[in-house]
Amino acid sequence: MVKLFKDLFDGDPWLDVTTLGTLQNVSAQKAARKPSAISNSIWETVNHVISWREVVLDRIHGAPANTPSHNYFLPVEDTSEKAWQETLQKLEKTQQVWLDFLESVTEEKLSQRYLDSEYTAYDLIYGIMQHDAYHLGQLTLLAKYDL
Repeated sequence: MVKLFKDLFDGDPWLDVTTLGTLQNVSAQKAARKPSAISNSIWETVNHVISWREVVLDRIHGAPANTPSHNYFLPVEDTSEKAWQETLQKLEKTQQVWLDFLESVTEEKLSQRYLDSEYTAYDLIYGIMQHDAYHLGQLTLLAKYDL
């Protein structure tokens, strides 16, 4: 799990793109651009990914969490380069928090169910990796093209 999590973020994944590799040359201006009124910007998507990473880890630790109606897709108010770099740093921090957790998680913890759901901690971990991969596809397209 640790290797898969690392590879997707900044390693050598099978899908040949990484989150950091995709975002490393994206400017704040490009990150804030919305390709259409019905889609999210790179920045909004990164904030969404950050929020879900935090929420899922909280859930693994037993915290109840209801998904807000905005699903963590919120407008970016400060679109400065400094704010974008802070967002990227926050994303990297979530990566380190997750890696610290994954490197110490026990088999017992992996098999624990989340509250009264059908999901185990193991399911939630793989779910967040799938979530990251899904949004990585969007981020890659948005970063690659001038939409």
